[in-house]
Amino acid sequence: MFSQDPYTPERLRALGLNERQIQAVLYVKERGRISNQEYQELAGVSKRIASRDLDDLVQRDIFERVGETGKGTHYILKGPQRGQRGQNGVI
Repeated sequence: MFSQDPYTPERLRALGLNERQIQAVLYVKERGRISNQEYQELAGVSKRIASRDLDDLVQRDIFERVGETGKGTHYILKGPQRGQRGQNGVI
């Protein structure tokens, strides 16, 4: 049985996310991860705002931070979307 996608723009708006954060979630859905630098470029924001937005997504249990600090740190989706695809892209 398939569950509905919890990460649609409509559902994310209903959670109170801003448009930049929604864009980040959709980016991670497609690409699997995002760094602070990628978010800054995607959203056109400063490092400080990017960090605040990404930390908010972690606090809301939407993103999971991989790594502590520095260049290797990136963010992935937390929850049902993560790891759904098996080998060969088959669900």
